[in-house]
Amino acid sequence: MTATPSRTESTAIAAAGPAADAAVRLHAPVIAWFDQHARDLPWRRPEAGAWGVMVSEFMLQQTPVSRVLPVYEQWLARWPRPADLAAEAPGEAVRAWGRLGYPRRALRLHGAAVAITGRHGGDVPTEHAQLLALPGIGEYTAAAVASFAYGQRHAVLDTNVRRVLARSVTGVQYPPNATTAAERRLARELLPEDEATAARWAAASMELGALVCTAKNEACVRCPIAGQCAWRLAGKPAHDGPARRGQTYAGTDRQVRGKLLAVLREAVAPVGQAALDAVWDEPVQRARALDGLVADGLVEPLEDGRYRLPAGPATPAV
Repeated sequence: MTATPSRTESTAIAAAGPAADAAVRLHAPVIAWFDQHARDLPWRRPEAGAWGVMVSEFMLQQTPVSRVLPVYEQWLARWPRPADLAAEAPGEAVRAWGRLGYPRRALRLHGAAVAITGRHGGDVPTEHAQLLALPGIGEYTAAAVASFAYGQRHAVLDTNVRRVLARSVTGVQYPPNATTAAERRLARELLPEDEATAARWAAASMELGALVCTAKNEACVRCPIAGQCAWRLAGKPAHDGPARRGQTYAGTDRQVRGKLLAVLREAVAPVGQAALDAVWDEPVQRARALDGLVADGLVEPLEDGRYRLPAGPATPAV
């Protein structure tokens, strides 16, 4: 049952505007739903710690939970602390990343582990500004780690949250392709004042977008805020903004890069050009993909014409 604001709360809401009104009406039912329906994910357990949360946030970007789970568990078993990862070559992070996709994330996570080990004694920093200062950490990841690991009050805006807010408050089917200043402002206005409640709201709204308010085939009959969703109440008007970006893969440079990296991940020694040539017939695209991997630091060319995953300097374990 949706909580009804008191007369005092209603007066404050009216003075603060529509965002405050939406906030009071959204928080309680969404958090109550989350308390009952949240998935039991390893990075949500207390033993995961801040490092487990950080690893999950890197892996979950543009990647579904089902694909992340086995890699996450193997990763934490091998590198339970940032210093453990920092002590290895960055190529080992790329190797362990497997087929999660977007492998530059592995390099960025390795770089963050090196910085955490060198600057913070091996402990993931607690302050948002310190998190944001780590290499490879953007606004979203810094806010997510501060919120989910340390229970702090930050607006955590991933694709799922943006979709929930777009529909329930703004009344449109989909958010813009790129996060806007207006979305960030709305997310901040909707944050509960209490830190613990704000952190719970961040996780709950994200889960609602992942499980119920999905991009396609949304399950409004199971939504705890369907009765107040602006988009649903308007009759679910169709998206009339810019075309949404697709997720094409077959035949793209991304696919070629993945095939080339797979050869290097599975090799125990540097590989020659012939082994890479064998995985893709079109020579111009293959060369372009390989050049891109080298430019991104994911592959190291050797003087003898062979290639390997990046060795790079490792940080001594502490």
